[in-house]
Amino acid sequence: MKSKDSRLPRAPYDQAARRLAEAADHVDRALEQWSREMPGLEIKGAEVLSRARRLVLESRGPIEENLRRHGLDPGEFDVLAALRRAGEPYALRPTELYQSLMISSGGLTARLDRLEAAGLIRRRASEDDARSVRVELTPQGRKKIEAAFRAGMALENKMVSGLSESERADLARLLRKLTAAMRGN
Repeated sequence: MKSKDSRLPRAPYDQAARRLAEAADHVDRALEQWSREMPGLEIKGAEVLSRARRLVLESRGPIEENLRRHGLDPGEFDVLAALRRAGEPYALRPTELYQSLMISSGGLTARLDRLEAAGLIRRRASEDDARSVRVELTPQGRKKIEAAFRAGMALENKMVSGLSESERADLARLLRKLTAAMRGN
């Protein structure tokens, strides 16, 4: 039997092991279970992608709540944001919009109908092609998207405030690299 004194030097190691175990997140615990159950299977992709999925799940609710407070859904926000980012005169052709948003033309039409009914956009015949239409922000639409975007950026900045500027920049760079690699670029 060991004396009480012989266990004292081990205490700092035990404390460190407990802190490490407590620092593990849901993904670490799930991957440890998979490693135990299927030891020959490589699961390193899940270490990153499972965390990315959790980030989306954790952030989606607050981000969408911000949009609701501004009277928008995510699809409507995307349309207004694309128009605002385009710069003056804050107008794009529907084709430019649906290609930049990666949605179908039918999906875009429904969004445009709702936004136009709300007075946030208007559709006008294009000056350079009478067969074409330009979608433009109204002053009310510009005010709404700017307010929603400002509030959204405050929220998102708060969400990443646990990272230093250097860590945030490194993470953004690594995510950009991973996205490019997954697209085959």
